[in-house]
Amino acid sequence: MQDNINSIVKTKDGSNTLFSQKYNQHYHNPDDGAINETLSKHIIPTFQYHKAKDELIILDICFGIGYNTFTTLYYVKKANLNKKITIYSPELDANLISSLETFNFPKEFEDIKHIIKEVAMNKKYEDENIKIEVNIGDAREYIKTLEQQSFDIIYQDAFSSDVNTELWTKEYFDDIFKLCNKDCVMSTYSVATPIRLSMNEAGFFIYEYRPEKRKITLATKEKKDILGKFINMDLKRERNKQAKAIYD
Repeated sequence: MQDNINSIVKTKDGSNTLFSQKYNQHYHNPDDGAINETLSKHIIPTFQYHKAKDELIILDICFGIGYNTFTTLYYVKKANLNKKITIYSPELDANLISSLETFNFPKEFEDIKHIIKEVAMNKKYEDENIKIEVNIGDAREYIKTLEQQSFDIIYQDAFSSDVNTELWTKEYFDDIFKLCNKDCVMSTYSVATPIRLSMNEAGFFIYEYRPEKRKITLATKEKKDILGKFINMDLKRERNKQAKAIYD
């Protein structure tokens, strides 16, 4: 069980995030706003990609203070989407999850307060359209227990590779690749070439997308017509022979 010391930070869109003393990073970019960042970098592009699907199985790496998961539910309700949502998420810090019952979430989450409370207390929630499971423990070990070729969406949202390298390596993405079904799309805020090389060496096709002011990376198991610009990683390697993927 971890015991991070976190301090509350108000972001530009009015929603609160935390600053992690353990990782010396914010959970969200204060200049983007916690909700806006989550919507633009993860939810909107992946849900547009899967707009025809009635059921989505999502892996949220890592749960943190729950914005990716809870904003997904908010987005589905606000957009009046008739979708069944299942979310699995690893998280090291059990105390952080428990603290979410009293965390000052934005007004946008008012209709899902009962879900937040249930997740904070029991690490899970389920009704006829929503299933959430949070696993306390090491993400690298947890993903090896999940059903292969079963996920539609991966939110790759760990702390940066500078401080959380183990969740950005080629070997880590090998295990993520095994979890993806053929139509899976992975989203991440990182546009760093070493991370894109790690993904690509694990088998992913890489795309660049600019939802708002900041670019993000989208990755798929099979080459697709997708939102954004296809990045030819072989050409990247030829032009930048010093660039290397990240390894364990």
